[in-house]
Amino acid sequence: MAFVFLTGCVSTDPAEVAEDAIATANEIPTASIDPMPTPPAEDDEDDRERDASDAESDSALRMLYELDVKGRAPKTGYDRDLFGWRDDVDRNGCDTRNDVLRRDLADITLQSGGCVVLAGSLTSDYTGDTFDFIRGSGNNIDIDHVVALSNAWQTGAQELSYSERVELGNDPVNLLAVESSVNRSKGASDAATWLPPRKSYRCEYVARQIQVKHDYDLWVTPPEFDAMEGLLLDCDQDSFGDDVWPGRGGGDVTSEPLYEPEEEPVSRAESGSSGGGVYYKNCTAARNAGAAPVHAGDPGYGKHLDRDGDGIGCE
Repeated sequence: MAFVFLTGCVSTDPAEVAEDAIATANEIPTASIDPMPTPPAEDDEDDRERDASDAESDSALRMLYELDVKGRAPKTGYDRDLFGWRDDVDRNGCDTRNDVLRRDLADITLQSGGCVVLAGSLTSDYTGDTFDFIRGSGNNIDIDHVVALSNAWQTGAQELSYSERVELGNDPVNLLAVESSVNRSKGASDAATWLPPRKSYRCEYVARQIQVKHDYDLWVTPPEFDAMEGLLLDCDQDSFGDDVWPGRGGGDVTSEPLYEPEEEPVSRAESGSSGGGVYYKNCTAARNAGAAPVHAGDPGYGKHLDRDGDGIGCE
């Protein structure tokens, strides 16, 4: 899938941040937040004239002009689980969060035999700051949906099939590793109420949003359209290639794994097994049985197989 971005822009849970958190005004680096969403209406199609003659073919600006412009639909029925976030959509054996971490972090350390990121360094697209990834209770990196899932729900995603929503929720173009604090400040805001603090990344950020909305037949609200158009008119236009995941075990891996596969026998009591009669001494046994990865609640799952405690053993 080819998608469009803009030149002049530098690209680079356990704690899962509530996407719908509302940021306070002094946390927002751009316009203040309108506390009320655009009122939904069935016949509120925007009839403004949009001159696409100066927009390059397949550019973000051209795609913006091809989007419907109307008010948000009600949020009734919204649930993040409807988007299958973190599913292994590409079947590479790694969940989406770790795919993003392996793509966006440098100098990463992987769990032995899998693709769970244990350590690494991030240079944030949103701020330009560089810092080390802290895994566990001190987690300082979130995976941001560039088009927030609740925003997507209110601008057409509730009309998609489940498989289409899962694809949207795990699309590489719509996902970036960023600081948890910045992700909280964004919440579920659109481009009319929040833009990255790093001004040189705003063109690409808005282009990503437009690409996602264009690919999944979502719409934009009138204030969102105005904010996007105003920004893009000051940006150069160009096309970029696919934003894909590294393969299993791939990424910028430079460090030695912290863990080795379990070799010594482990008793059922020590393992914390909840396998319902199925027991694997170690991950080698689980893989030989074709059972890896083993998820919490699955036959054979045990804490001795889940070294990082994320609910997935033998990743």
